[in-house]
Amino acid sequence: MRDGAAAFHAGLDAIPDDLPAAERIRLALRAHLRTVAGQLDVATVFTREWRYLEGERREEILAERRRYEERFRALFREGRELGELRTDLDDAASALLALSAANWAYTWLTPEHDTDALANRFCDVLLDGL
Repeated sequence: MRDGAAAFHAGLDAIPDDLPAAERIRLALRAHLRTVAGQLDVATVFTREWRYLEGERREEILAERRRYEERFRALFREGRELGELRTDLDDAASALLALSAANWAYTWLTPEHDTDALANRFCDVLLDGL
């Protein structure tokens, strides 16, 4: 689970801070799906199996999951605050929607998927609407 947390956080760490919010969200989704595709076992454990932990180990992983979610939420919040995204955007709901879709990729993602193209489609739907 620690490996999963490190892999997902590393993806966000690689995103330049000076890009527009929409591009950083797109890159965050790309990094997330790349991690799922490239480290399926680690990603699956981090996104699903944490529920079976107890005590201190559970709290440690929950803290990492919350930190990762907050980092995603911050991308939406910054975009809203800078006027790059809708001013009435619900940061928490937007981050949860993006992560919920991306987290389930472990159940259907196959090696032949182009994860960058898939992330781009996710982002287009998320940011441009239906």
